[in-house]
Amino acid sequence: MAEHIVKSFDQELLELRNMIAEMGGYAEKSVLDSINALMRRDMEQAERVIALDGTIDALQRAAEERAILVIAKRQPLAQDLREIVAALRVAGDLERIGDLGKNIAKRVVAINGQMQGNKIFGGFNHMAELVLEQLKQVLDAFAQRNVEEALAVWRSDGAVDAMYTSLFRELLTYMMEDPRNIGFCTHLLFCAKNIERIGDHATNIAETVHYLVTGQSPSGERPKNDTTSTMPVEFPAVAN
Repeated sequence: MAEHIVKSFDQELLELRNMIAEMGGYAEKSVLDSINALMRRDMEQAERVIALDGTIDALQRAAEERAILVIAKRQPLAQDLREIVAALRVAGDLERIGDLGKNIAKRVVAINGQMQGNKIFGGFNHMAELVLEQLKQVLDAFAQRNVEEALAVWRSDGAVDAMYTSLFRELLTYMMEDPRNIGFCTHLLFCAKNIERIGDHATNIAETVHYLVTGQSPSGERPKNDTTSTMPVEFPAVAN
């Protein structure tokens, strides 16, 4: 391949990486701002997060179009092909992260006026901080092609699941203590699940980084500690 063609191909790959980096920045902002909107009961910030989702969606479409064009023009092999496949995978995960941030923001709008006290939000802080750190770390790992950093994120998925299970129990307790809590606690349960799912997508990106660098998926099963699907739920009997 002529030198000018090689340089052109490298430039196309660089542009694709830059698009993914831009998506990553917006996805991080979506998650951070949606959590802040929830904690502060900030309706205006929640509305901005909802509006931001369109930008992330547009970037994903642009990245997909660019990747398909590069494949059609260059017919890449081996590492170059993995580079493009990895970009497509990461773009898909970032788009879903944007959707989940938007979903949290929508819940903030839905429960406006129903929120009670700060105590009930205590469990969200730690879980949200860990997921945001996962997302930052895995995006850095993708940019730097750092397998060890990616594996650190991959191994931390179980910790997020454990926090989600704990938060799930806490919110159920509030609902059982006072039926008036059921409505907004249900919204908060969906918010918590969205945060947990963001962690799952960060872990997906970690697996993609491993594939990009090594050509293989991480060995062993992904650590999981979400037990909510098998947790018995018993509400107190309602007096006649």
